[in-house]
Amino acid sequence: MKDKLINWIGLTWDAVHSNTYWMAWNLFLAFIPLALSIWLFRQRVKPKRANSTAATLKAFPTPLWWLGLLVFIVFLPNAPYVLTDVIHLIHDIRRINSVWLITLVLIPQYILFIFAGFEAYVISLINLGYFLHRQGWARAIWGTELVIHGLSAVGIYLGRFLRFNSWDLVTQPDSLVGSVLEDVVGKRPLVVIAVTFGVITGLYWLLKGVTLAIAAYWKSSRKVSA
Repeated sequence: MKDKLINWIGLTWDAVHSNTYWMAWNLFLAFIPLALSIWLFRQRVKPKRANSTAATLKAFPTPLWWLGLLVFIVFLPNAPYVLTDVIHLIHDIRRINSVWLITLVLIPQYILFIFAGFEAYVISLINLGYFLHRQGWARAIWGTELVIHGLSAVGIYLGRFLRFNSWDLVTQPDSLVGSVLEDVVGKRPLVVIAVTFGVITGLYWLLKGVTLAIAAYWKSSRKVSA
């Protein structure tokens, strides 16, 4: 009994530890656009005087904001990219023979990881929608989200199948552009991208509704308690 317990603990540690590094790294990449969305879309800049032009242009104070927006768009696909990491789960299930370990440790670990990464994507776009609404562009929110879903689907394909990273746009732009023009426009890549777009869009709308509902409940609860 003792030997079985020690063996089970060892298998549990191996399963968790073997995924810790790459999961932490992928979540770090997913949280970069989340942090940028808070800075870009949630900051409040007070105009020097009432009814000044600064009140209208407060979202575009410096070229640094535009640079941050570019980085946000480039790194954003890293958040929904975690959905494709389910292939590692399949590999781990084949590698581990313990049903209990798979059920109680491995699957919950992947669910938490994938949820955290995709929720970072959802909150990032919610922050973007808040920004667009504040600027008086509420009608553009739906279209903007669809465009971003499409760009993210392309980014996921480039990352998963062609093994490009977000920073390759700077380090090797020629190879990246060449791959987009030669490989992505093929029939199979377009099908994969279209399916990915559909999955991202569906999950986004589902989690967006849940997230906004929880945020509204939390906000109302704080008002009642105050």
